[in-house]
Amino acid sequence: MAKNVRHLLGLSGGKDSSALAVYMRDRVPEMEYFFTDTGKELPETYEFLDRLEVILGKKIIRLNVERDFDHWLTIQGGMLPSSQVRWCTIQLKIRPFEKYVEENIGKDKVYHYIAIRADEDRVGFKPLKTTSLRNIIPKYPFKEDGITKDDVYQILEEKGLGLPDYYKWRTRSGCYFCFFQRKSEWVGLLEQHPDLFELAKGYEKFNSETGERFTWSQGESLEELANPERIEQIKINTEKAKASKKKEKPNRRLIEILTDIHDDEDDEEPCLICHK
Repeated sequence: MAKNVRHLLGLSGGKDSSALAVYMRDRVPEMEYFFTDTGKELPETYEFLDRLEVILGKKIIRLNVERDFDHWLTIQGGMLPSSQVRWCTIQLKIRPFEKYVEENIGKDKVYHYIAIRADEDRVGFKPLKTTSLRNIIPKYPFKEDGITKDDVYQILEEKGLGLPDYYKWRTRSGCYFCFFQRKSEWVGLLEQHPDLFELAKGYEKFNSETGERFTWSQGESLEELANPERIEQIKINTEKAKASKKKEKPNRRLIEILTDIHDDEDDEEPCLICHK
C-alpha cells in the first residue's frame, strides 16, 4: 500500500516564511501550516499570524504551547541560551516539530517547505541526531523558482499582508529577548515594549563571587544599555549608519537599510528556523 504524503510549512512570524506560505497556498492546497510557539514572542508576531491565517484560509497549527521557554530554562539549570549554546532552538523549535511528525504523521512521507531564497546561501532543516525520523524531505520552492528578497516583498504587498509591525525597529522574528538582537533593536524593544524589556532584564544573572555575568546583549547588561546616555549613543550611531546606507542606495525600504546596518555590526548567522 502506498504511503500518504503530507505537506508541512513552518512559520516563524518573519517575512520569508510568511511569503512562502502565501506563495504555496494555491500551489499545494493541502498544505499544513504550523508555528512553534516559545511563549515569548512579540505581540506583533501573534497579530501578524492571525492576519496570515485569514489570507491562507486555514488555521495555523500552534505547537509547544505546554512547554515554553521558562520550562526549558529550568531544565537547563537557569543557563541562558547563547550563540554558542542554542538550546532554545533545539528544545523550542526543532524537537516540537519532530514530535508533531512522530505523533501525528508517523512514517508517512513528509515534504517540509523551507523559505530559503534564491539569493541566499544557507543550509536548511537537519534532523536531530537523536531522532529516528527519515521520512522528512526538505523542499526549497524559492530556490527552485528563483525567488529573491525583492520578490518576497512583492508577494506580501500584492496579497495585502505587508510586513509585521516589528520590522519598523527590528529586522528578525523570534523571542523578544533573542540574544541575536543588536544594540539598536534592544533600544527598540525598550521603547516599544518597556514591559517586555523589564522581563528580559529579569532573566540576566550576576555572580558576585566569581564576577560572571550572564547577559542577553554581548558586553553589557540591559541595565547598562538602558542608561539614557548609552541609548543616545546607540541612536546617534544608528542614524549615522542609516544616512550612509541611504546615500549609497536611495529609495530603499527601511527594513533593507536596517538589515544592512545590522549585518555590518556582526556576522553571526541567526537560527534559520526562528528568523525566516
